[in-house]
Amino acid sequence: MKRLAGVFVLTLSIIASGAAQGRPEIEVNDTMVSPESITSTQDGTVFFGSITKGTIYRAAPGAARAEAWIQPGSTGLMNVLGVFADERANTLWVCSSATGGRGGAPVVGETALRAYDLRSAAAKGVYPFPGGGLCNDIAVAPDGTTYVTDTTGGRILRLKPGASALEVWAMDPLLAVIDGIALLADGSVYANTFTTGRLLRVPVRPDGSAGSPVQLETSQPLVRPDGLRSVGRNTLLQAEGEGRVDEVTINGNRAEVRVLREGLTGATAVTLVGDTAYVLVERLKAVAVPYSMPK
Repeated sequence: MKRLAGVFVLTLSIIASGAAQGRPEIEVNDTMVSPESITSTQDGTVFFGSITKGTIYRAAPGAARAEAWIQPGSTGLMNVLGVFADERANTLWVCSSATGGRGGAPVVGETALRAYDLRSAAAKGVYPFPGGGLCNDIAVAPDGTTYVTDTTGGRILRLKPGASALEVWAMDPLLAVIDGIALLADGSVYANTFTTGRLLRVPVRPDGSAGSPVQLETSQPLVRPDGLRSVGRNTLLQAEGEGRVDEVTINGNRAEVRVLREGLTGATAVTLVGDTAYVLVERLKAVAVPYSMPK
């Protein structure tokens, strides 16, 4: 991480029109932030969380400064990785990871999926990981089912609408070191694996259970694939730790990878605001990359 006079800066480089105009950078008036995941709402509000502090930061539409929005304190936030804004449910889903409680009992700070009101920041729910693990990233299906990745456990967990607890939905050797997750119009769950560079499809059976994971053939190797977001019926945006942001188009068991931009050192996450993809790089910057959604 880099320190700049006690202030960490998320730089939004202006290389695109539209949503990027008027917001050349977002300054975070805090130290040791180390954000890992980024999400946004349709109005251009951007959220990210701190691995080191467990704080959730928010930048209002067009704002040049991101302010602390949810403090760890009594909310129990620990190391924050994945964040996902679910506007339909007025919920900000947050991955908070730490060691599990004694005897398996839920405790403040336990690895959990947490829910907050997207407008007021009020806590809405805490869903501990069964058996512990590392909560990494989140995706929500059209029916409101929430899927979350467990990187150390090689699992996908599921929270059904109205449920009070997470359940193990998929567990397979192919899911080892699972990271990003997203859903497409075919109803399947897509995920990548950080160290092995796999892109996987996990079918959702008619009864809602998980089918066997299928490793997709990619048009080029993926190197430390991380954040994953759906942007079209069969299209994903993906950040690669190698320093790239990609458009990934799924056609059967093949994934066509189109590099949108390279040289983004340590890219960890991506979110789409209008015609701009904001890519979190070096855990300090969100770089603006122009992008047109597929028709």
